[in-house]
Amino acid sequence: MNIYNPKLAAEVAADLLKIGAIKLSPENPFTWASGWKSPIYCDNRLSLSYPDVRSKIKTALALAISNSFDGIDVIAGVATAGIPQGALVAEELGLPFIYVRSKSKGHGLQNMIEGKIEKGQKVLLVEDLVSTGGSSLAAADALREVGAEVVGMVAIFTYGFGVAEKNFQEKAVDLIVLSDYHHLLDHAQDERMFENDVLKTLKEWREDPGNWG
Repeated sequence: MNIYNPKLAAEVAADLLKIGAIKLSPENPFTWASGWKSPIYCDNRLSLSYPDVRSKIKTALALAISNSFDGIDVIAGVATAGIPQGALVAEELGLPFIYVRSKSKGHGLQNMIEGKIEKGQKVLLVEDLVSTGGSSLAAADALREVGAEVVGMVAIFTYGFGVAEKNFQEKAVDLIVLSDYHHLLDHAQDERMFENDVLKTLKEWREDPGNWG
């Protein structure tokens, strides 16, 4: 799991905070679907509504792919939030686009993968957010099951959990991200968004999210 460009990581974190795609609320934490209490909520789909931010993310993801991976045949978006980001990147790179559902459709051809994919093609996955990596890596598994070669994945943001890094290593999927929780906190500290004790709390969540709060 690697940051594509540290300077860009700070800029992306600032942009996502500015447009409200990332919200920090340590005093009134959010509750995730997993039941975890969290001081952060991330919805990168909001970036699609801001052309300047959308364009910056699209260009950065495309550059990260071009500079980090070779011989890509197809770009694949991870449903659902990775679909528009992946489509934008595929257009930027002039490559075919497909997307991977979280599960097969319950009707018609019951496809899990939508679009044309052939055995042996090299596929690069695009995701908007990585937490534990479970749903992202399930998409990689689905592509491998049909004979595609998954060369890696890019994402806009990750919380940087150790479990995610372990999961990506076990599945042998290289992950490149534009920004992460570490750069987000650095930006919050530089901008003096919170007192030191609150920043300490934010850092503690990152270290043990399951027992925080």
